[in-house]
Amino acid sequence: MMKHKLKAIDFFSGAGGLTYGLRMAGIQVMAGIDNDKICKTTYEKNNPGSIFLERDITQYSPEELTKDLKLKKRDDALLLAGCAPCQYWSIIQTTKEKSKKTKDLILDFQKYVEYLLPGFVLVENVPGISSKKGSPMASFIKAIEKLGYVFMDHHVVDMSEYGIPQKRRRFTLLASRVAEVSLPKANGKKKTVKDILGEKNGFPRVPAGTKDLSKKIHTTAGLSEKNLKRLKMTPPDGGDRTKWQSKKNYALACFSSDSNKFSDTYGRMWWNRPSPTITTKFYSISNGRFAHPEEDRGISLREGASLQTFPKSYEFVSTNTADIAKMIGNAVPPDFAKILGERIVESLNNGTKSYD
Repeated sequence: MMKHKLKAIDFFSGAGGLTYGLRMAGIQVMAGIDNDKICKTTYEKNNPGSIFLERDITQYSPEELTKDLKLKKRDDALLLAGCAPCQYWSIIQTTKEKSKKTKDLILDFQKYVEYLLPGFVLVENVPGISSKKGSPMASFIKAIEKLGYVFMDHHVVDMSEYGIPQKRRRFTLLASRVAEVSLPKANGKKKTVKDILGEKNGFPRVPAGTKDLSKKIHTTAGLSEKNLKRLKMTPPDGGDRTKWQSKKNYALACFSSDSNKFSDTYGRMWWNRPSPTITTKFYSISNGRFAHPEEDRGISLREGASLQTFPKSYEFVSTNTADIAKMIGNAVPPDFAKILGERIVESLNNGTKSYD
């Protein structure tokens, strides 16, 4: 059977995690689209041949995209991938004010599907977008079904079941109007923090506050004297703040009424478990269980990137720690993107329909 070269456009591409993974699967990613200009250099440096379009898709029209990339409508070998930053629908209890303006980005992505009618559609998002009341996902699914995307599979997956070394639950959807497609089954290849971090994996011991100006960015956040003492009192390999929460001068006032509430905060990762979800604040121990399993520091930028399955050669271009952490935390893990990409390529090449 003749094989067909799949092309893709990565919407809300960020620094290129999805693009990198799709490229590993043999897909030609024509462009990444994102309105965050901080990501442009990182995206293009690591994904040569894929261009970064700095665009706001609420203002950028499908007609303009079609002209800019010389696309054709109803291209059966075209994939549109949309991983919109919809934190408004996150199940994490945080203020939603800042994320209100992005809560319906999936419907802006829908306009491109309606106009271009690609062969394949991929969506990845926070779990809550498929379950919370008022979410636009049900509307999106209904709309593309009417467009002829009769082959569809979607559910919330835990990426740790696919060999990604972190507990990362995401709503994932694959749809096609040209060939049967389904989400890949969990491969059972569990990876843990021990498989990724530590000296044997190329991460030398470093103290808190290390500034690594090399491309490796084994940079760690500084800690106040009190926080360093708190971490020294936190047992290795999964210890948490309950060991010092009741101690005078060390207790956190915000948790004084319930010492077990949010016990992951200031906690250490376990060696023999996947890490918690790598968020945009993973470099700070006050934002979750982001302390190193045994060293008295938070995990470094590169350690976070490695838990996200970025190769050590992936260069994050910025001098700002928060910007790099945001690029890493917002990304689709490249190894998971590769698994999805391979599934789509397989679907295209095994389809019964003829492709022009």
